[in-house]
Parts: sequence; C-alpha cells; structure tokens
Amino acid sequence: MSNELLRPPAGVTAALARALIERRSVTPADEGCQALLIDRLAALGFNCETLHSRGVDNVWARRGSGRPLFCFAGHTDVVPAGPAALWTSDPFVPTVREGALYGRGAADMKTSIAAFIVAVEAFLSRYPDAPGSIALLLTSDEEGPAIDGTARVVDRLREQGERIDYCVVGEPTCSHRLGDTIKNGRRGSLSADLTVRGIQGHVAYPHLARNPVHQLAPALAELAAIEWDRGNEYFPPTTFQVSNIHAGTGVGNVIPGDCLVQFNFRFCTASPVESLKEKVREVLDRHRLEYTLQWTLSGVPYLTPRGTLVDTLSAVIRDELGVEPEVSTTGGTSDGRFIASIADQVVEFGPVNLTIHKVNEYIPIDAIDPLCTVYLRLLERLLAQ
Repeated sequence: MSNELLRPPAGVTAALARALIERRSVTPADEGCQALLIDRLAALGFNCETLHSRGVDNVWARRGSGRPLFCFAGHTDVVPAGPAALWTSDPFVPTVREGALYGRGAADMKTSIAAFIVAVEAFLSRYPDAPGSIALLLTSDEEGPAIDGTARVVDRLREQGERIDYCVVGEPTCSHRLGDTIKNGRRGSLSADLTVRGIQGHVAYPHLARNPVHQLAPALAELAAIEWDRGNEYFPPTTFQVSNIHAGTGVGNVIPGDCLVQFNFRFCTASPVESLKEKVREVLDRHRLEYTLQWTLSGVPYLTPRGTLVDTLSAVIRDELGVEPEVSTTGGTSDGRFIASIADQVVEFGPVNLTIHKVNEYIPIDAIDPLCTVYLRLLERLLAQ
C-alpha cells in the first residue's frame, strides 16, 4: 500500500455538488438527487434501501457488517429560493463567479453530500477491505416538518436493532471559515399556542367586558423575565421567546374576546421538558387566567461529550485546515436529534453558514475539496487505523 497521503481527486466533489444543485429539490421533493447518489453507492457495493413516506424520499445505504459503523447523514431537500429576480443568477443553475459556487443548496447542504460520496469513493479505493462498516442516511424532509424523513428511518433502524457508532451530519456549522466550528449537540425546541379567554365588548364599556390582553400582560412579562436555568458546560441557558401575538377583530372599538400567544423554548439539558411546562402553568394559574395551552415538542436536546469522535474530528481539522475548531451546541435543531437515539456519538460538521437560506447562497470554491478531505481523513482515522 502506498504511503502517499490519500486525497480526493480535485474537482470531483464540486462537479457532483453542481449536479445536485441543478435538481430543484425544494422540500419535500428530491427530484432525482438520491437516485444519482444511489447509483454511485451501489457501484461501491453498498446495499441501498429506500423508504418513501407521504411524498418524502429516504435512503439508508450500508456497506459491510462489521463494527464500528460510521454513518454520514444529510438532506437532499432545500428551502424555497424566494424571488428569482433577487438572485444574481438562477438559483438552480449552479454558477461559479468570484471564486464561489452559487446556487440553492450550495452550502445547505448539497456540497456536504457530494463530499460524503467522494470521500467514501476515495477511501474505498485504498481500503476496500477496511474493518467496520460505512453507511449513509439521506432524506428529503429536513427543511420541512421533519416527520417523514430521518425520524422514520431511525424508527425502522431501531426496529431492526441497528446501532451506529459514529455519525457525522453535514450541516453547515462554521461561522467565518471552514473548520472553525463543530456542533457536538443541539438544544431542544418546545413551542406552545397559548389562548387566553376574555369577554368581548365595546371599548367604551369595559366594565361589561374582560380584556384578555390586559390580563395576560403581567403574566407574559413575568415569563419573559424568568431565568429558566444557567446552562451548563456544553449548553447556553434556556431561552423563552414570544414569536406571535394576535387579538381583536381588526377594528379599534372592540375589546377582544381572546388572545393567542405563540412562544418557544430553546432548552438545554439543565431543564427537562416537564419542568418548563410546569413553570409556565404555575405563572398562568397564579395570575388567574382562563386559558388553554397546546404544546409541540420538536426535539429534545442531544449531546456528544468530548471523546473519540469529537476529538478525532478536531485533530483532523487542525491538521488539514490549520484551524482550532470551537465545539458548540448553538443554533437551531437538526436531524442529529433523531439519530442520537440510535447512535453512540453524533457530531455535525460542514461549510460556512453565512448565506444559508438566503438569496445568492454560495460556498467558496477553495473550501470544497478541503471539506471532502476532512471527511476522508476522518474515515481513515476511525476505520483504517
């Protein structure tokens, strides 16, 4: 075996990223992205299982049966591009200009998926008989409700007794340059619709009505001022944010009959879900409000403490990119929250996220091959040494 440092072939990742970007896979559509990837994986000896659920396309592809099982995970769907006139070039025509590849999904996260595939191809070209197994979990329902995507695949894998040792989710995690941030967990997300009931009436006769906005205001101020927790070693403190308030009929002389408030907790492991709900109810009850609450739990926190996966990925980034990565749990939710239930160690690592979900989304050309190299080197250190 050659002692020359293994590297992915130059430009191949960018070419595959372009092929994915030109497919208009606005969530939950896949538009043939997964079929393109399955063809390449099947040629490498992967067993590719598809799972279709209510218009969502999912793939679980695995090569090998040994341990450890290393999994790359990602999504082929993208958010809508928005008004095409605001883009400098067609969002679904991958375009290179000023040293960057532009197009919807360039950063979130079609380039990461392309880098997965090319890294696996390069790895298997040198280590076709490496111990362990490699898998890819792909969905077209990450940018949408995330009900029929990775969560469904994880349920199926759990039923089959599958367990993942190491998983890398290719979300765009970096803030300013490739390599500056690894996500080793995410906060949970708990939302609520709170309806406070009053009595509708004429504003000139308030004694004949009960204004739910006036009643709610002190309780809402109290909720906004609560220190829910102080976070911990890995997580920032839990936050409470009101996202919408609606009351009234649209005219100025009617006291509203009810008031709807929508709010959200981004919570850490220091605050269990039930404790957050209990505190909210205690405040509302103490203010003697007549109310209903409907809760929606989008995801619980997950965390991979420093250990084999976090430390190995950090070392690879230092060696290949010359950057000391920050290990962080900030940001929104990701499919890592589902995978963590069947995986011992999960991290997220991908491109810079400055332009994700924006007009003129892009990834610097000079970051594409290095991203693939990081994934390749991680495979080598975890499976071939």
